[in-house]
Amino acid sequence: MEEASISSQQSSDEGNQSRWPRTRRAYACWLGCFFLMFNSWGLVNAYGTFASYYVGHSLRNENQLKLNLIGSTQSALVLFFSLPVGRLLDAGLFRYVIGTGTFLVPFGLFMLSIAHPEGEDALASFGSIWVTQGLVAGLGMACFFVTSSQIAATWFPRHKGLAVGVVACGASVAGVIYPTMARYLIEAMGFNNACRIVATVVTVTSIYSLVFATPNPSHFHPKPKRWLSRSVWIDSDAFKNAAFWWFTASVAFLFLGFYPVFFNIEEWAAVNGYGTRDGSGVQSIVNPNNKPLETFWLLSIMNGASTVGRLTMATFSDKTGQLNMHIVSQIISSLLCMVLWSLAGSTTAAIAFCVVFGVTSGAVIGLPPASMANILSCTYNTPENKHLAHAKLGHWTGTMYSFAFLPALVGPLVAGHLITTFDTYLTVQLWSGGCLMVSALCMIMTRWCLPCADGERVKEKLKRFIGQNNQLRKISTVDTANINPLSQTTTRIGSEAVSPQDSNEKIGNHQAPEARRTGPSA
Repeated sequence: MEEASISSQQSSDEGNQSRWPRTRRAYACWLGCFFLMFNSWGLVNAYGTFASYYVGHSLRNENQLKLNLIGSTQSALVLFFSLPVGRLLDAGLFRYVIGTGTFLVPFGLFMLSIAHPEGEDALASFGSIWVTQGLVAGLGMACFFVTSSQIAATWFPRHKGLAVGVVACGASVAGVIYPTMARYLIEAMGFNNACRIVATVVTVTSIYSLVFATPNPSHFHPKPKRWLSRSVWIDSDAFKNAAFWWFTASVAFLFLGFYPVFFNIEEWAAVNGYGTRDGSGVQSIVNPNNKPLETFWLLSIMNGASTVGRLTMATFSDKTGQLNMHIVSQIISSLLCMVLWSLAGSTTAAIAFCVVFGVTSGAVIGLPPASMANILSCTYNTPENKHLAHAKLGHWTGTMYSFAFLPALVGPLVAGHLITTFDTYLTVQLWSGGCLMVSALCMIMTRWCLPCADGERVKEKLKRFIGQNNQLRKISTVDTANINPLSQTTTRIGSEAVSPQDSNEKIGNHQAPEARRTGPSA
């Protein structure tokens, strides 16, 4: 009874809610959620700059597979712990979750500055960098990721796509700020001091999120009676939902091919002569007179363009449907990897790829929480169970991301192995594009399993459309068969009847019909 009353009250509040929240608390929370994403996937997006420094300096003797392992560990941990984090958030334990991340992420970066050697040419221990930057910081990022989108969505129920899209921009904005900051701070102060300043920025922004990132008080938090119960961590409704499984498979293939692009774009540019970086480790330079720019700018450009994509596509997704927008952006991103990136033969083409792919990839990586909300809204669409679409958002989203943790770990490792084995980046370009295309196909199957806005499924619409076309063809065939073919043949027998045209001419000339039949003599 208590759950029903709370859910009915929440539904009533949402029905009476204005188009946009009128309290400043909502927008302060929105900014706090932005910073949560800023310090989770934003640091993952910025790892390419760290990897570029490692390969040229402290880890120059390590292969590309090991370098990708640090970044893939971060992304895998963020996804693996999405399920428990989402369930804790559903129960209202957001303070503990954000507080844990506020400690772990800065602590990992500060420890990185201690574990890394001081000298620019000194060799570092791969294990110490992996533990501090990959493991410890990755665990802290896991506390921020699902938290950011889930808390923001409680304040903007009518604009979930836009709310989550703005929060997702935190990752792309951080992908511009952190690489640029790290690059110039490394040149001015050294790697270790640069890490300490980055850790300070993370600390300040995380503390803001700890204070202000709180869910809407009217949001229902179902607290379990027994935390060790199986039903607390596994929602049987999700496992019985075909759309959930197809979309989970889609996100798994997404992470299998997405981050190899961000982790390897700088080294690809350096090896092919489309960008320069300091340090050793570049195996070959193609066309060195092409006036290449510094490689970290490519990653910054890609993340900056991603901000535009996240905002614009998230805005339109509330009108076109989050899942529909996700499908379109996924297909375009796949084609860009397989065509534009693989054919890029100059610095200009490399920049063009970073801009266009950045725009579409922003929607690809930013829309999964909004698409899952779309799936839940279509699944629980009656007045009696509508509140479950909000109450289960964190649980379903966390479960979806947890299944994607292994592809997120394996994808960059496969890319690194392909580069090391075949000594060409074409393998990575085709690998990423192919994985994104399979992901798009799984999203199409998700759309197939869900009802449309009018409650009718796509399958039923297609059947009706095909049935109407077949009926029209039958009617057209029957009408054609009823037409007398003789009525359309040329008359071969002369007729004595006067045609309307001849009749008018004769009347106009006051001639008798007999004159026409007699006719003038030759």
